[in-house]
Amino acid sequence: QVQLVESGGGLVQAGGSLRLSCAASGRPFVTYPKGWFRQAPGKEREFVAAISTLGGSTYYADSVKGRFTISRDNAKNTVYLQMNSLKPEDTAVYYCACRLPDSGSPYLRNAYRNWGQGTQVTVSS
Repeated sequence: QVQLVESGGGLVQAGGSLRLSCAASGRPFVTYPKGWFRQAPGKEREFVAAISTLGGSTYYADSVKGRFTISRDNAKNTVYLQMNSLKPEDTAVYYCACRLPDSGSPYLRNAYRNWGQGTQVTVSS
C-alpha cells in the first residue's frame, strides 16, 4: 500500500515562490511515475505536472509551464513541485498522485491510483 504525504503549502503573495514536497512510502510504488494535481473551490481537479519513474520525462499544464518545475529524488522517496511567479489563480489544494508505469496518459486524472491528502496553496494579490 503506497502512502503519499504532501507538505510545503502556505500563504504567499503574488510573484512569490513555494516548494511542495510529496513523500512516498510503500515499495515498489515509491519510484513509480508521479503527478501533481490541484483543485480550486468549485472547480474540477486539474492536472499540473507529472514526472516519469527516473525523472527523465516531465509534463506540464500550459497554465504553469515556465513557472513550475517538477523533480524527484528517488533516494529520498520524494517528489517536488517548485512553484515560482505564483498568481492568485494558482490558489488551490495541491495533490500528489502515483500511477503505475505505462498506465495511460500522465495528464489524465484517471491514470492515477493513489492520492495524498493535499496541501493548501493560497496566493494573495
